[in-house]
Amino acid sequence: MARLDMAPAEMMAEGQAATGDILFQLGVMYATGRTVPTDLVAAHKWFNLAAQRGNTDAARYRREVAAEMTAAEVAAAQREAREWMSRV
Repeated sequence: MARLDMAPAEMMAEGQAATGDILFQLGVMYATGRTVPTDLVAAHKWFNLAAQRGNTDAARYRREVAAEMTAAEVAAAQREAREWMSRV
C-alpha cells in the first residue's frame, strides 16, 4: 500500500516508534468503526501487532475478533501483519 493511501492513524503507527498501545488503539478503531470504517481484517492485524509489541489486552481482543471472521479473513490479517513487520 502506498504511503499516500494510508489513513492518518496508520501513518502514526509507521516505524519503530509504534508502541503496543498505539497499535492496540488502531485495532480498537477498526473493530468498532471509530473514525474509520469497521474492518475486522485490519482490526485483527493491529491487535496481532500490538500483542507482539507487548500490549497485554491485544491477544484477547484478537481472539474475539477472529471468532467473527472466516479462516480466509484471518489468513489475510496475518499476511498483512507480516507485511507491515517487514516494512518497519
